[in-house]
Amino acid sequence: MITAYKFKIFSSADELPATWNEVADGNVFLSQKYLQVLSLSCPKNMVCRFIGLYQNEELIGVAIAEFLDLNLLESFGERDQCFKTSVRNFVFRNFASHVLFLGNNMLTGQHAFRLLREADPKKATQTLYWAAEALKIEFAQLGKKVHIVTYKDFDAEQIKSFEHHRFSSFYKFSTQPNMLFHVQENWKTEEDYVNALNKKYRDQYKRVRKKELGIEKHRMTLEEVKANESQIYELYFHVAKNAPFNTFFLAQNHFSVFKEIFGDAFLFYGYYLNEKLVGFNTMIVNGDSLDTYFLGYDDMVQREKMLYLNMLYDMIACAIHKNYRELVFSRTALEIKSSVGAVPVDTYGYIEHKNALINRCMSTLFGYLEPEVQWNPRNPFK
Repeated sequence: MITAYKFKIFSSADELPATWNEVADGNVFLSQKYLQVLSLSCPKNMVCRFIGLYQNEELIGVAIAEFLDLNLLESFGERDQCFKTSVRNFVFRNFASHVLFLGNNMLTGQHAFRLLREADPKKATQTLYWAAEALKIEFAQLGKKVHIVTYKDFDAEQIKSFEHHRFSSFYKFSTQPNMLFHVQENWKTEEDYVNALNKKYRDQYKRVRKKELGIEKHRMTLEEVKANESQIYELYFHVAKNAPFNTFFLAQNHFSVFKEIFGDAFLFYGYYLNEKLVGFNTMIVNGDSLDTYFLGYDDMVQREKMLYLNMLYDMIACAIHKNYRELVFSRTALEIKSSVGAVPVDTYGYIEHKNALINRCMSTLFGYLEPEVQWNPRNPFK
């Protein structure tokens, strides 16, 4: 029988124990610095909690939980307007508006927990189960009864740590894949990447690059981010609200807070047309990986200048120039990211609804919560 570790829940990054970063080492999204960003600028419909896992009073694991109140959102996304979308929105409003994530709903990938090497993953997931039960009580006392608990974004090996009786009532699901771009060791310049493409996609690269004529781009400083905060948020919000589905919107000060805390480890690139900011993209240094973050653009400029695809090529060039092993493109726009060389990595999770009757129908309900996306993988290389 698995005996759980002890756990302690923290409501602020300032409360974390001194050894937190030692345990989180290797995942910047569980570091105290990143959790400080969330403490100061998380979405208005999100409450974050940080979980320490202990064995004999020693911190052996760190984790994050996020409670989302979807009733506080004006919109779940405005791109798709159809009957299935209306059903999905009705389901969320009435049966699934209070969601507790063990993991980071703002990111793609396993950023739920990090353990010391000697720690037992199955003990850790059992401990997280009991931590989630404690959080459900906490939020219920605040008048926010949790409808759904979900553990998200584990790869095929990581998800095995949930294979014990505590999760027997949960539905195991698979979501859209995480798109990873692997930088080849022999690539030293952007030209090396272009030369590795087959003719069709090399021609696409050249065509897209010609479209950006007139666009000026540079890495923005903290002062520039702060000075352009309103415009930056407007560009971000335009992209976010036109996504097929959203469970949150960033706080307006999120990017400036991030840049202030992370400095050069938070890369912020602005795109200008006639000296006006018309787009931006962001990336985060995470060990030997570069993780793409949020972006924004003026839709008219994006269409004319193929701004989004140019941003993808710029991110690839950045990863090559700075000698990163991989570029994490996350999910969304799967086919476009595939066309520049990213490959899909399947992710899995567990989900449970508090209502036993609804939970028995979770396999059907999940199709509304996470609609399947049809796409065709590409192979742009020779």
